[in-house]
Amino acid sequence: MTKRLIQALEGKTLTPPPFWLMRQAGRYLPEYMETRAKSKNFLNFCYSPDLAVEVTLQPLRRYSMDAAILFSDILVIPDALGQKVEFKVGEGPQLEPIRDQQGLEKLDFILDGFHQHLAPVYEILRRLTKEIPKETALIGFAGAPWTVATYMVEGKGSKNYEIVRGIALSDPNFFQRLIDILVEATSSYLIEQVRNGAEVLQLFDSWAGVLSENEFHRWVIEPNREIISRVKKVHPNIKFIGFPRGAGPLYVDFVKQTGVDGVSIDQSVPLEWARDFIQPLTTVQGNMDNLLLVAGGDEMEKQVRHIIDVLGKGPFIFNLGHGIVPQTPPENVARLAEIIHGYK
Repeated sequence: MTKRLIQALEGKTLTPPPFWLMRQAGRYLPEYMETRAKSKNFLNFCYSPDLAVEVTLQPLRRYSMDAAILFSDILVIPDALGQKVEFKVGEGPQLEPIRDQQGLEKLDFILDGFHQHLAPVYEILRRLTKEIPKETALIGFAGAPWTVATYMVEGKGSKNYEIVRGIALSDPNFFQRLIDILVEATSSYLIEQVRNGAEVLQLFDSWAGVLSENEFHRWVIEPNREIISRVKKVHPNIKFIGFPRGAGPLYVDFVKQTGVDGVSIDQSVPLEWARDFIQPLTTVQGNMDNLLLVAGGDEMEKQVRHIIDVLGKGPFIFNLGHGIVPQTPPENVARLAEIIHGYK
């Protein structure tokens, strides 16, 4: 049996469309918060198979999504490379910044040690293959190199990315070396995810939209293309979803040049434009505003139907334009699932 999400990524048009939601396992669910309280910190949570499997399954029990997505974080890669990574309550991720060659030399990409560090992630995937419903696809993921590099260089989240963009422009040799390390590490990580049960992979390039066209081609398209190529050499049948959030018209170049099987679009992308210019090239995933899911009500219901009306006549996966936010009422997600499941 081919799972509905994978059918969509093979180019089939399905009614109703398959759906899952970015950050579907998360702080909006009371059972997630109860499970989260059992771990001393967030990274420990990500590396605890019992807890991570449980929170991955929680939204499936409530909403019958077409996919489960591995519960983890994009910053396990720099953590596994030896960069100091902490998640501080109220502040988010904090990293010891890497901004020169000396910082790069502190990274330790020895494959055995790298995969040993990430062994709990692979165990989570193996267990999920046995735990999720047989019709549910299992999605693995990683952060794309540009987005992960922003955290590694800035040392935390940023609003304007001035430090990392300044370094990429003033010292492109250093920055290219960092990207190359991330391409190699991420490719190896995703290859292992597939070996341990992932059926679909998503590359999150959440901060792609801050780059100029030339930068976008160098730091987003090329690294994503290289990772997809490397993984597909080992696993030719694996399906990739790219998410260069904020790419605007550059979504078209991204799709044409990276080899993705599907692309997730953010809520700023006009639906008719996506239908006319992206959907003829690949499966489209998206793109309801995550704050509309917070608001709920008639406006949400109208927009859900409108998105499916426009994009559902071609290969399409319903999702949000970005991840679920913590203030989302679970009953609004239940209503969303009800509308999608009942769409004719």
